[in-house]
Amino acid sequence: MGSPFKLLVAGLKGCVMFGLILGFTARSYYFLRGLMPTTRLVDAMRTRRGLKWGVPAMLLAVPYLFAAFYCSVQVQADGPGWLHLLVLLFLWNAMKFAVNGPVSLIRLLVARWREARMRRQAILVVPERQLMSPFAAEDEQRAVLPMRR
Repeated sequence: MGSPFKLLVAGLKGCVMFGLILGFTARSYYFLRGLMPTTRLVDAMRTRRGLKWGVPAMLLAVPYLFAAFYCSVQVQADGPGWLHLLVLLFLWNAMKFAVNGPVSLIRLLVARWREARMRRQAILVVPERQLMSPFAAEDEQRAVLPMRR
């Protein structure tokens, strides 16, 4: 058994190693994130404008499933072993699109509910005269007076 100081130093070395591994993993993930088209598409579908495309994007899972099936058949027919990686990649992408559809639908419903609530609160708080444009009085006078040509 060593001294408490040596145990503390050994524990800190493990923390430093863990921190380095975690930092490297995070940096490589965010670097590769910009290169992966499906991840960029899923990120675009998480915006307010893209939420409406979540359910139609679920259909993109079907070609990925066909590609995974084709690659697995090729592997079973004595194809190259690296096709297993493609099978995993295709299944992962299919799962991303299949799961993102219902999630984006729920997020869209929540966003629309919040927007409707905000509109209702804005109508109750702001008097009707303030909702008009600042030139509303002039517009009303122009509507009454005949136009000159």
